[in-house]
Amino acid sequence: MKIVRLKAKRDYPTRMGHPWIFSGAVDSVSREPRVGETVLVTDAAGEALGMGAWSPASQIRVRMWHTQGQLPVDEGFFRDRIAAALAVRETMGERFATDALRLVNAEADGLPGVTVDRYGETLVGQFTTAGAEAQKPLLTRLLMEATGAASFYERSDGESRKHEGLEPATGLLAGAEPPERITIHEGPVAYEVDVRSGHKTGFYLDQRENRRLIAAYAAGRTVLNAFSYTGGFGVAAQAAGAQAVTHIDLSAPALAQARRNADLNPGADSCQVDFVQGNVFQELRALRDRARSFGLVVLDPPKFAETRSQTPKALRGYKDINLLGLKLVEKGGLLATFSCSGAIDPALFRRVVAEAAHDAGRSVRILHELRQAPDHVEALTFPEGLYLKGLLCEVQ
Repeated sequence: MKIVRLKAKRDYPTRMGHPWIFSGAVDSVSREPRVGETVLVTDAAGEALGMGAWSPASQIRVRMWHTQGQLPVDEGFFRDRIAAALAVRETMGERFATDALRLVNAEADGLPGVTVDRYGETLVGQFTTAGAEAQKPLLTRLLMEATGAASFYERSDGESRKHEGLEPATGLLAGAEPPERITIHEGPVAYEVDVRSGHKTGFYLDQRENRRLIAAYAAGRTVLNAFSYTGGFGVAAQAAGAQAVTHIDLSAPALAQARRNADLNPGADSCQVDFVQGNVFQELRALRDRARSFGLVVLDPPKFAETRSQTPKALRGYKDINLLGLKLVEKGGLLATFSCSGAIDPALFRRVVAEAAHDAGRSVRILHELRQAPDHVEALTFPEGLYLKGLLCEVQ
């Protein structure tokens, strides 16, 4: 077993269960491990702290599989981790009236770099770290056995693999080829998902409960769904009785899917639905200049900050988009606004929205603080796992 020894006084986060060990905390390595190889991590005195996966290309040099000394990391270990992840979600499909769930949420489920979503009978996985890549064949087999799914499709094509020295990887891992589009359900609302080319694993499952909550306020309102992607919030609002919905997104294929999703659902005949392709910032300014207003404005932009060094630029982006959004909310209307940038914590995001409200001259009251859906579990030892935060606000 190859040993990674930490520097003196750099072992506290690991002892507390945090799964990341940065390169600056490493004092020595007994022999150079293979990429993704499981190593034993010790403190400066040689006491075993746990086992992790070695990633020489990343600033996060070791991602811990566990912090339980020399407990073996073998097939039984991974089988137990998968069983625990599935058990915590056992009743969620029924409870949330959905056939689409996140089954494995990386570090929060004790499987760093492993994300698996289920859409009906299809699993879609992302293996974003060296350790996850090394264990991919075993994890694929165990997940297929544990779920009885018909397909396992890989979407390891995000930017994060570059930091691990890994090339993008997509394609079928096990079972039958999945359908071109998979129809999923969130209560009475249906969506088509393209698992081969859609964002992330095909859909934003983390917003499921927020879509449900915000739709409950949508009846009779005019709704602006900015950064609409394939329609999520706007389609849910339409099905809940919105008077009109305007979707704005830069992607023509995403808007085409949003149109199909709108046609799938209740309200398609009675709700006026418009689709606008363009830069969202520019389109919102154009709406402002035309003195348009809406009863409900949804702002769900992509990640503005990949790292903490990008935070200042991201904050300017969030303030700008919220300033524009607030100016488009009619008096007594609602603003639902989100950030999925992990580098921006809830308190900082709230402050940015407050500054935007001040500059817009609007009085804003928070009705709900929002976060990722419960199947996107969070671990107390890994606060970085809370990446999605949002506010539903009443605007005067």
